[in-house]
Amino acid sequence: MNTKEELINEIEEASEPILSELLDFVHFLKAKTLREKMDTALMSESSLGKDWLNPEEDEAWQSL
Repeated sequence: MNTKEELINEIEEASEPILSELLDFVHFLKAKTLREKMDTALMSESSLGKDWLNPEEDEAWQSL
């Protein structure tokens, strides 16, 4: 049995209060993942900006 099947079995046996908490936790995990991706993108932007934000880059991309 894989993880998803095991989780589905547990959900089918869970009470409504547990399901409510589980749903909150799933939402939390999704939001956490999104925040981590955004943090990585923001950190990369400042680092890569040093290379991107210069006259040579502007000139190279001007024709696009």
